[in-house]
Amino acid sequence: MSQPLLRTQGLKKYFGEVKAVDGVDFEIMPGELVAMIGPNGAGKTTFVNAVTGYYAPDGGKILFDGRDVTHASRVKKIKLGIARSFQLVNLYDDLTCLDNIRVALVSRENMSSVFWRTIDAYGKIAEEARETLKAFSLAHRENVLAKELPQGERKLLDIAMAYALRPKVLLLDEPTSGVASREKHDIMQTIVPVIKSRKIATMVIEHDMEIVFRYADRIVVFYEGKIIAQGSPDEIRRTEAIEKVLGVGVSAS
Repeated sequence: MSQPLLRTQGLKKYFGEVKAVDGVDFEIMPGELVAMIGPNGAGKTTFVNAVTGYYAPDGGKILFDGRDVTHASRVKKIKLGIARSFQLVNLYDDLTCLDNIRVALVSRENMSSVFWRTIDAYGKIAEEARETLKAFSLAHRENVLAKELPQGERKLLDIAMAYALRPKVLLLDEPTSGVASREKHDIMQTIVPVIKSRKIATMVIEHDMEIVFRYADRIVVFYEGKIIAQGSPDEIRRTEAIEKVLGVGVSAS
């Protein structure tokens, strides 16, 4: 039986008297897609920031592939295989889509700006960058500046950059926010087969319940810094926690 790829044990992050993450036990298996839901201010993004090294935890442990990475830097965690995207896309707007992916690849390989411009390295980087764009349905945008993309494709490019780091664990903060309903499904139908094909453990913070219940293997309900419920979509649909957190019932559709 496979072991959790990422696990937190009693993870804590406080801001003064505010217990943003309050003793959270969480785990995710290889290839699993977990949706984390909860109201604004529940601590979801703070949890991701603590796991990825943007915040130093105030207590507890973070284990990655059996290794204690609680106090590892975010750069170290990226190199180990923990990557993330942001709610607000984090692109190089004045670079082309291809060059945005190249930047991620160069960062992954720890190449200097001089080295990656050699003919051999440039060719390999460009080839992998094009393959990544193709995987995320952006091949036709190769030479388009990032700032010229519509919001849905900006989201895809941001996720593609995280994917280019070859993560084992991918944490996505609201990957469908700010786009039209049809585009939300286009984004998910693009990224899910890609991450599943590489068995990347993926945690998604998401507020759109239609997206959550359609694509998640498991749902975690976050409330006031704690996980108050978790289970399959069918299990969560039947729990009282969903109404406590969202204030409404969830249909079976």
